[in-house]
Amino acid sequence: MKNLIKYCAATLLLILSSCGTSNTMPKADVSSLLQQGEFTFMAEKAHPTNADVINVLNSLPNSSSARVLDLDYGYSLRIEKSEITAELPYFGRSYTPSYDTSKSAYRFKTKEFGITQKEGKKGSTVYTIIPQDRSGVQRLILEVFPQGRAYLSIDSNDRQPISYSGYISKNLEKK
Repeated sequence: MKNLIKYCAATLLLILSSCGTSNTMPKADVSSLLQQGEFTFMAEKAHPTNADVINVLNSLPNSSSARVLDLDYGYSLRIEKSEITAELPYFGRSYTPSYDTSKSAYRFKTKEFGITQKEGKKGSTVYTIIPQDRSGVQRLILEVFPQGRAYLSIDSNDRQPISYSGYISKNLEKK
């Protein structure tokens, strides 16, 4: 009977561990991407800091109070040697609102930027990116962990901060 319980528990554990998706990469691939300095951060979740947004999310039916928004595929921050391209949604308070809906999210390209790289905790690599031709974006802080998971925080002059979690991948070829 004890062997049967152990067998069932092991089988259940194996099934549950295979059901989850994991966007991790081998450490060698991650370190290769970081050494090249060209990769794409793919955002999977947004973490707004505005209490009004969180209250609205909590009031929706069938919502959890996790304060996390799952994002569709395609929201990204592309880092290249000569250019940074951001296509990320924004949830929060803007202090200088615009009627132009294209300015409500973080969608920009910059060729004038400063980037620094340093070691973080738990073997991570922290990038601090300061766009010099974007008046609204003060800095972007991207922390990349050895398995390819990443965390991005954006500080702005005219908006409340927001952060994203996701993973890094190799840049796709431009068409």
